[in-house]
Amino acid sequence: MSIPSGAPVAAPRVPEAVHRRRWAILGVLMFSLVIVVLDNSILNVAVKTIASPAPTGIGATQSELEWAINSYTLVFAGLLFTAGLLGDRIGRKKVLLAGILVFGIGSALAALSSSPGELITWRALMGFGAAFVMPATLAVLMNVFERDEQPKAIGIWAGSVGLGIAIGPITGGLLLEHFWWGSIFLVNVPVVVVALIAMAVLVPDSKDPAPGRVDPFGVVLSIIGLVLLVYGIIRGGELASFTDVTVLAPLIGGLLVLTGFVWHEKRSSHPSIDISYFRKPAFSAAVAAIALVFFALMGVTFFSAFYLQSVRGYTALESGLLILPLAAAQMIFAPRARLVVDRFGARAVCTVGMLLVAVGLAAFALFDADTPLWVLCLVFFVQGTGMAHIMPPVTVAVMQALPRERAGSGSAINNTFRQVGGALGIAVLGSVLSTVYRGDIEGHLDGVPAAARDVAGESIEATLGVAEKLGPAGKPLVAAANDAFIGAMHVTALGSAAVALVGAAVVALFLPGRPAVRDERAEAPQDTGEPVRRS
Repeated sequence: MSIPSGAPVAAPRVPEAVHRRRWAILGVLMFSLVIVVLDNSILNVAVKTIASPAPTGIGATQSELEWAINSYTLVFAGLLFTAGLLGDRIGRKKVLLAGILVFGIGSALAALSSSPGELITWRALMGFGAAFVMPATLAVLMNVFERDEQPKAIGIWAGSVGLGIAIGPITGGLLLEHFWWGSIFLVNVPVVVVALIAMAVLVPDSKDPAPGRVDPFGVVLSIIGLVLLVYGIIRGGELASFTDVTVLAPLIGGLLVLTGFVWHEKRSSHPSIDISYFRKPAFSAAVAAIALVFFALMGVTFFSAFYLQSVRGYTALESGLLILPLAAAQMIFAPRARLVVDRFGARAVCTVGMLLVAVGLAAFALFDADTPLWVLCLVFFVQGTGMAHIMPPVTVAVMQALPRERAGSGSAINNTFRQVGGALGIAVLGSVLSTVYRGDIEGHLDGVPAAARDVAGESIEATLGVAEKLGPAGKPLVAAANDAFIGAMHVTALGSAAVALVGAAVVALFLPGRPAVRDERAEAPQDTGEPVRRS
C-alpha cells in the first residue's frame, strides 16, 4: 500500500533491512515460543510413566512429580519481570539467545535424570531459560514491526501460544508410545539448535537506548515477591486449602513484598517500571483480562484432563487430540482478530470473547460420562474462538501503551500476569474440585479398608487405584468415583465461568470502544501517484 508524496509521513522506526525480513523473524520467534509453551504442558502426560519404578521411570512420588512441574513454574514466573528488564537494558537478542541455550541445556540434563531430585533441579533450570525467552519474543516483535502491523503480528504470536498448549499433550503421547520418558525433554535439543542458528542469522538486536540507572532493589523485590506469591499459590493447590500457615505465610509475604515494590517504584528516580501506566483504565483492564482468562482457562484445562482420561478412559494422546479444536480456533481467528477490532472496537470484541469463554466453561457443567465427542470438540472450539478474540487485542493494548524502547518491560508485565493468573486458576479451582470431590466420595468409602480410606479420598486417580486393588468388589467404588468427580467438575466449571464473566465485565467497562471515524475526504491529501512508503 502506498500513500501520496504530499502527505506527511513519519520517519520509519524500523531499518529497511529488518523490515524486509520481518515475517521470517516472526517465524523464528514463534518457533522459540512454541518450544517453551509446549514444555509447560508436555510433562503432564508423562507423570504416570515417570512415577513407575526403573527402568520404565524413576520412581517419583506424587509430591516429587508435583515439584517437577512446580519448580519450572516457580522459577519461570519469578524471573519473567526481571528478564524483560534485562532485555531492555542489555539487548533482547542476547537475552533470547542466552535463554534458549539455557533451556536446551536444562532439557538435555532433565532427559538424563536418574532420580526425582535431579529432574526437579533441571526443570528449574529449564524454567530459568524459558523466563528469558517468552518476554524477549514479544519485545523483539514490537521492534521489527511498525505500529500499524503490530496487531496482526501479535495475533499470529498469540495463535502460536495456543498451538503450543494444544500440541504438548499430543507430542508427549506420541513420544511415550515409541521412546522412554526422557524423550519428552531430549526432543527439545535439536529444536533448540535450529532455533539458535536461525536467531543468530535473522533476529536483529535492540534495546532501550537510554535505560537510565539500574534499580537493583526494585529487581530484588520483584523476584522475592513473585516467588513467594507463586509458591503460596502452588502450596495452596497441593493442600487443597488456603488456610494452612504454610500457604498463608508465603501468600501474605509475597503480597507485602510486591506492595513494597510498587511503593518503591513510585518514589524511585529510576524505576524499573513506570507504575503510572496502571492508572490508565485501558492498560489495567488489559492486564486484568489476561490474568482472568488464564485463571479460568488453566483451571478448566486441569480438570478436563482428569475428565477425559480418568472418567472417559481416553489415553493421553487421545485426550491431546481432543483439544486440537481449541488450537485450531486460535490459529484461525487470532491472526484475524485485528480486523474485527478495527470494525467493532476492542471493548466489544473482547467482551464477546470473554462471554464465549464463559459459555464454553459453563458447558462442562452439563457434561456426563456419555457426552458425545462432537460436543466436546465444539466446546473446545468455542473456547479457542473466545481466546483468539481476547489475547491479541489486550496484548496490543498493553504493548502499545509503552514506548517501543520499553517493550521488554511491557512483555514482562503481560506474561507475568498471564503466568500468575494461570497458576492461581489451577490452585484455586483445583482446590474447589478436590474439596467437592472429597465431600461426595466419603460416603462411598465404607467398604474400603481403614488403612486405604484416607488415600482413596484424595482424588479420583487415588480412588480408582484403590478400587483396582479391591478387584471385583471395587466396581461400585469406580462408579461412585466417576459420579463424584463429575459432580465436582460441574461446580468447578461454574466457578470458572463466573471468573470469565468477571473478566467480561472488566473489559466491557474499561477497554476503549470503537475509535471515532475520521472524515477521510477532508483529510485526504492530493494524490500525485508517487508512492513513498514501504510495502
